[in-house]
Amino acid sequence: MLELRRKLLKGGASVALLSPLLGTGLLMPTAVLAAEWNRNAFAARNVNDALKAYGSANAPESRDIVINAPEIAENGAKVEVDITSNIANTRSLAVFADKNPMPLCAALEFSGAALPYARVQIKLAETTRIRAVIKTADGKTHVAFREIKVTLGGCGG
Repeated sequence: MLELRRKLLKGGASVALLSPLLGTGLLMPTAVLAAEWNRNAFAARNVNDALKAYGSANAPESRDIVINAPEIAENGAKVEVDITSNIANTRSLAVFADKNPMPLCAALEFSGAALPYARVQIKLAETTRIRAVIKTADGKTHVAFREIKVTLGGCGG
């Protein structure tokens, strides 16, 4: 009985404190902060379709993108990959695993002053080549590759 009384008092106090804010409209949602996501790129079943949907099918290879990943991953269920872009005005970064059932592993957007660096944990189905695709503010794309050998599969293996 005492517990029910506490819950009622707590709930009543919350309503009493929040009701003036509701009346003035201060608690109304005004904008959604989540970005739109590229459903076609994430749902693609092969790497060529994923690259086309992402808009980077003909990206030239660049040495200014640094991929730090293990040569051999003991377990494909959790492979840490560090990616740094030394390309000016980098606005987005995407990680693709060529032989995964769904090749696009991650897509990140950066603001103007952000350092284009990311550490992602990806799942790899088997030994595969990963690629990091960078898009710049002027719409140019660049790509870098890294081969990772997997001893135990992570995507259903």
